[in-house]
Amino acid sequence: MRLTSQDDEPAGQDPARHERTESGDGQRDSPADSTLILEGIRALHGRLDEFELRIAPPERPSQGQGQLPGEGSKPSPMPAWKRPTQGEARWQVTVAVAAAVALQLPLPGRVVLVRPVWLLPAVEGLFLLVLVMANPRRINRESRLLRLLGLTLAAVLSLANAWSVARLVTGLVNGTEGGSAGPLLVTGGAIWLTNIIVFGLWYWEFDRGGPVARAEGTRIYPDFQFVQMASPELAPPDWEPTFGDYLYLSFTNAAAFSPTDVLPLSRWAKMGMTAQATVSIVTVALVVARAVNILR
Repeated sequence: MRLTSQDDEPAGQDPARHERTESGDGQRDSPADSTLILEGIRALHGRLDEFELRIAPPERPSQGQGQLPGEGSKPSPMPAWKRPTQGEARWQVTVAVAAAVALQLPLPGRVVLVRPVWLLPAVEGLFLLVLVMANPRRINRESRLLRLLGLTLAAVLSLANAWSVARLVTGLVNGTEGGSAGPLLVTGGAIWLTNIIVFGLWYWEFDRGGPVARAEGTRIYPDFQFVQMASPELAPPDWEPTFGDYLYLSFTNAAAFSPTDVLPLSRWAKMGMTAQATVSIVTVALVVARAVNILR
């Protein structure tokens, strides 16, 4: 009898039969069977992953971040304070400056910078009228003359209010001011409110180069960080700081003597807030102390 080998197998017979591996019962498993088993395991894992994705809550992308490629969604738009815009409305700063001009009228003549009392407010009102005529609705046009005129108006308001603060403090220390509690509180309150508007105007004029520079988006780094900048998901995409935001910053700094939710980033912003808090502390402390002493 002749022994047969693999080479003697008849044609057409499955060669995989000779490539089986031994199993526990003495039989052999072909590589094709092992491949089928692995594919079944992978399919099972795929079904499990799909089931987990279906029962898990969907994740919402954060504001300012785009979707992953291939998801068919568009990235979130760039915030308005980072890109060119049409400029902020004129009415907010106009009303505030007009109020600062009007607050100088009830001051007594002995604490004002220029006499008669109405003369300096009239000049400031003329400056404001020219600025309004140049940009009646939105602040989106600027020239060297307009920029100089706006800064001059802020400087005149600041100088007049600083003179009034100095005269009031000197009079309170020397005992020449504060004979009556009512007029003293009116004078101190007018100076304190004017101080808020004036510093809000300075913050508004210099943050990222001023209102027109912010509208054009020419400067990237801000001098003040508002909440909407740090957390863009809390604000609509068209949000950008306007004068009302800087007025709020000035008020909280004058009332709390420190920044609240707006952080100064540049050195000039920090020094400006320091100067404002100092003026506010001196004014409030002396006026209130003198008024309480009179009422007693």
